Amino acid sequence: MTKLITDPNLLQPDDFYQELTDLHRDLTPEQSAEINAKLILLLCNHIGDQAVLSEAMLIAKKNLKAA
Repeated sequence: MTKLITDPNLLQPDDFYQELTDLHRDLTPEQSAEINAKLILLLCNHIGDQAVLSEAMLIAKKNLKAA
């Protein structure tokens, strides 16, 4: 069983962050949410390991700020 990698793992994190923010530039909030959902589903399909995805969801939900 693969464990979710939570340590920094991007070779060029600043370049990735720039590309991600560029992706959202000039989008409406609805378009931004839609592109995030599509990106998440594409990456989940690529990962393909339910245990890793479940772990990621638990970590992502942990310590959310109250709405």
